[in-house]
Amino acid sequence: MELMTRIDIPKSEWKIGAEARVLLVGSCFADEVGQKMITGGLRAMVNPFGTLYNPASIAASLLRSISEREYGGDAAELVRGEADGAWHSWMHHSRFSSTDKEALLTKMNRTMHEVAAFLREADVLVVTLGTAIAYRLKETGMLVANCHKQADGLFVRECMTAYDIADQWQMLLRLLESVNPKLRIVFTISPIRHRRDGFHANQVSKGILLQAVDALVRGAADVCSYFPAYEIMLDELRDYRFYAADMVHPSEVAVEYIWQRFQDTYFDNKTKDAAAKATKEWRRRQHRTIVK
Repeated sequence: MELMTRIDIPKSEWKIGAEARVLLVGSCFADEVGQKMITGGLRAMVNPFGTLYNPASIAASLLRSISEREYGGDAAELVRGEADGAWHSWMHHSRFSSTDKEALLTKMNRTMHEVAAFLREADVLVVTLGTAIAYRLKETGMLVANCHKQADGLFVRECMTAYDIADQWQMLLRLLESVNPKLRIVFTISPIRHRRDGFHANQVSKGILLQAVDALVRGAADVCSYFPAYEIMLDELRDYRFYAADMVHPSEVAVEYIWQRFQDTYFDNKTKDAAAKATKEWRRRQHRTIVK
């Protein structure tokens, strides 16, 4: 008797080797998986722009890195918060924010060049999309990656369409291929629910992302693949015991289970063994003996 619905994931025809260079971008679920890769000894660059959720902002950050067009700090790129006096980038997570405008620009441009260099040599790009709902600045029409707690009146909320997402990413995929023909791309949809917009809107949003990714993968199956983290969370782990205390994020057990399924899909036995040994060593180093 089967007491759960198990997601069937075909093993990838290509594999992530132990020496692979992997860039992970997107939602906070990318941080979770990226940390697993780092502790497993892989050469991973994890969310260098900070946590980004909508497909347009993730694509824009990668496009900016490919072009290596430096940020100049004009009003279209930065905003100064009235409450905290800090400078914020519309294209970056708040971890970049600083009261020193020049320091912020230096960090933004240094990161952009580091990502550009990494992309040219990377083996795999893992893209984790979080939501199709985004916020556009009324004044400039720019879709922002982060509102940085600015006044609601500055933005217009919108839900992107699967067509627009796929169209933007198809162009980006062609550019990525031109700078790094060997690059493989893994798309995944974050299993984290976005409570702020309501659970119905979250489901609509996830459906749009699934449609867009399906079109992208079908159009470039030799380069792109889809890993069903979202489906694993909803169908295999459909129980609140697999959620964290906020009932929105996956628990540590759930993340570990999804990570194991990812390894089964993309790692060969040699890489899995190497990752297991590296993780064990990492945990040993984290242990501190209590001296009485």
